[in-house]
Amino acid sequence: MFTTQRVNRIRWACRRGMLELDVLFQPFFDEVFSELTDEDKETFERLLTCDDPDLFAWVMGHQQCEDPMLAAMVETIVSRVKA
Repeated sequence: MFTTQRVNRIRWACRRGMLELDVLFQPFFDEVFSELTDEDKETFERLLTCDDPDLFAWVMGHQQCEDPMLAAMVETIVSRVKA
């Protein structure tokens, strides 16, 4: 269940140590998160627990995330920016 407190923690976790990630995650959260399924919300929340260098490599396409659910979420986020 996504309580207000949990959603606020996820919003805070979108603030990263890298500007390149901030400009992806914060707008995605603000504009899309509420429309995601609970499963996708949990995947996004799990994605935010990953290290910034890994996240950066995945969103830039330098590496492929080995977790298929996280890889799909990365693709969702990146494709939204390219649209």
